[in-house]
Amino acid sequence: MAVQGINNVNNTQPINQQKKKHFTDKFETHIKNSTDMSDCIAVPRTIFKGYLGIMFGTTLAAGANLIKKPSKLKTGLNLAGLALSTYGTWAFARPYVLKGAVPTVKPNTNK
Repeated sequence: MAVQGINNVNNTQPINQQKKKHFTDKFETHIKNSTDMSDCIAVPRTIFKGYLGIMFGTTLAAGANLIKKPSKLKTGLNLAGLALSTYGTWAFARPYVLKGAVPTVKPNTNK
């Protein structure tokens, strides 16, 4: 056993002090199945784009209908929302309509 000098001792954290937990650690202590926090679902990129298109299109259309008076802004937002929702529907359904158009996601591949 080697003896170290007092100047070389690096004690940055007291022994009795607990390490600060992250925000997500609080969830892991209160859920029954802890693997729910670290699950990975492989979703093809076009299906994800479809979700985003449908969500943003619906948001634009809802925002346009909050405008009371008919105007070019209201018409433009409605048309943009309709276009995004249509694209989102196509992007969501494309892997099922055109077989082999989108390769499946492999979660263990590193690029």
